[in-house]
Amino acid sequence: MTIEMLPAWVNEVVLTALLLVVSAVAYRLMLRITRGAVRRAASHTTATWDDRIIERKVLARLVVVLPALLLFYGIGPALGLTEANSDAMPTLWTFGLLVQRAALSIVVIGTVTAATALLEAINDIYQDHFAEAKSRPIKGYLQVVGIALYAAAGVIVVSILGDRSPVVFLSGLGALTALLMLVFRDTILSLVASLQIMSNDMIRIGDWVEMPQANANGDVIDIALHTVKIQNWDMTISTIPTHRFISESFKNWRGMNESGGRRIKRSLHIDLASIHFLSDDEIAHLSRYELLREYMQEKAQHLEEYQGRVVPDDVIPEPKRLTNIGTFRAYVEEYLRASPTVHEGMTLLVRQLSPTPQGLPIEIYCFTRDTDWDKYEGVQGDIFDHLIAILPEFGLKVFQEPAGVDLAQAFATGRARDKNASG
Repeated sequence: MTIEMLPAWVNEVVLTALLLVVSAVAYRLMLRITRGAVRRAASHTTATWDDRIIERKVLARLVVVLPALLLFYGIGPALGLTEANSDAMPTLWTFGLLVQRAALSIVVIGTVTAATALLEAINDIYQDHFAEAKSRPIKGYLQVVGIALYAAAGVIVVSILGDRSPVVFLSGLGALTALLMLVFRDTILSLVASLQIMSNDMIRIGDWVEMPQANANGDVIDIALHTVKIQNWDMTISTIPTHRFISESFKNWRGMNESGGRRIKRSLHIDLASIHFLSDDEIAHLSRYELLREYMQEKAQHLEEYQGRVVPDDVIPEPKRLTNIGTFRAYVEEYLRASPTVHEGMTLLVRQLSPTPQGLPIEIYCFTRDTDWDKYEGVQGDIFDHLIAILPEFGLKVFQEPAGVDLAQAFATGRARDKNASG
């Protein structure tokens, strides 16, 4: 028995089932080709752009278009539909039209998803091959294009399913402008913020950014249309809306990295009771230090000239002597200038701040040559280790709040004094 000898409805069922089988086989075959042969071919090339396209599954998302086209063009012949018999078979004709519209919608959706995957692949290729990718990321712009493609695809799919021209749906968008502005508020703000960020070069991928109000402090790892991701130093990820980098303040440490120096600004609090004039023995002792030799000779000559001036007999001459705190400041400055880890081309200060209840602050203000965090902390630690250890050479002491042991010793001393006085 041939197909021509079967009833019409049997032919339609058989041909429709055959069309579905062919479409399914075509889908599986194309999917196997894209996941197998195409992937292997891309892996054997020296270029990397084809690998990015495969990784983003551009072709895999496009595979659905072929079976959808087979259904679109094959459903009419399978059901035996023609323009001439459309009135005689209204049910089949309606079914065929629904299948065609659904298939055409699948074609549109598959094409758009493949196009957005291609945009992601383009962003990956841009980051791989262009050095300015960190300073000029294009991910936000590509996301805007992707949103526009999805919006256009939505209008086209609705117009296909409703059998209306897309112009009909677009003409009604004017009344929905206020609603669209509300729905896409964040997108509009983020787009404007992205344009300002890129044009002003405010942040780049890899920048160390600090935004206390968002509890974020770390490296920028991603700049997208809506969000900026920051990996904090505790390895957590902070996701911040892009527009906040325009509306709120933040600190970018890129300038520090590019300058080649990182600032040290820390004070030593000197016990005021340990500050005094230098005796002759102390001057002789400190004059033997290599870093102080020139300073002490210059001061000795200046003091000699000062003391040699003529003063009337009835006038008490103003004494002028060296202090241990002034000599220590001179030593610290020479020590920093001689250090190979301190940047000689940047500001270097050793200054005395206003006395406080915690002593006299001597502030060290300089820049290290290395901006890496671990090396910077090592350099800073070495400097202050040395300065704290050498303070006794100048007869100085670091101020320190009394501890429990100090209070206990003072209490025991007072009791012993009272006991001796009473005895």
